Amino acid sequence: MDQQVLVENTIVKIKQLPESKLMQVNDFVAFLLSRAEDKIMLEGIQKLASDSTAFEFLKEEDDLYTMNDLKEK
Repeated sequence: MDQQVLVENTIVKIKQLPESKLMQVNDFVAFLLSRAEDKIMLEGIQKLASDSTAFEFLKEEDDLYTMNDLKEK
């Protein structure tokens, strides 16, 4: 079923609902849109963080301690 047909079928069903149920549908759709926006934003933040070179210096950091520095083995 393509999106246009699904939207039209949903609209026909929504028009049959009483106002109180229509308000619930509206709230639910707003919730779904909010979650979708949050997911897009989170994915964008994750991409920015993974592409960032802000912490590259940590990869090149020398080891501060070796096995010889241990008091007990």
